Amino acid sequence: MSSAERAAPRITLIDGRSGSGKTTYATALAARTGAQLLSLDDVYPGWDGLEAGEAHVLEHVLRALAEGRPPRWRSWNWVDDEPGAWHELDPARDLIIEGCGAISPAARALAHRAVWVELADDAERRRRAIARDGEAFARNWDRWARQHRRRAPRRAQPVQRSMTVSGSAKRHSTPGSPIALVDSRRTTCSTPSAVTTRLPASAP
Repeated sequence: MSSAERAAPRITLIDGRSGSGKTTYATALAARTGAQLLSLDDVYPGWDGLEAGEAHVLEHVLRALAEGRPPRWRSWNWVDDEPGAWHELDPARDLIIEGCGAISPAARALAHRAVWVELADDAERRRRAIARDGEAFARNWDRWARQHRRRAPRRAQPVQRSMTVSGSAKRHSTPGSPIALVDSRRTTCSTPSAVTTRLPASAP
């Protein structure tokens, strides 16, 4: 491996359905590793913008890094419903991209790791998301969920993800409680390997 390859920043994608705990996991991981954190919530151009946000980050961040161009992203002004400012990223630092739509076949090909955050309790996911984002999300919950359902099945497959994270509230209901990660990459073992990390109590 060349010195340039060793110095290349590591890119982690974190995806999952709304309210599963993506932001909590990503924030804790960024704090522990010192990586930059890009949340797709800041990029989506409105409630119908999941696919557009995914495409924006793919072109202006992931492909830019792969091609040696300066990585940057444009925020969305949710209050005025219009594009916001452009933001630069440090091409030399590790990067975490989290949000619905973070993992796609094209994005996965340009990242080192993809983490799917799974929470099967739909009522709990909805409660968390609305507690965080308020009535605006309550009114648009079904509208947003339809977009993610159309694209989520491919992202949830082991071929796309490196790791599955449990988003269960029971696993991080107290500060510092462990949350189990299952590594789905094929190894010489016949069963997936399991590791643990520690997350803060709050979970969006």
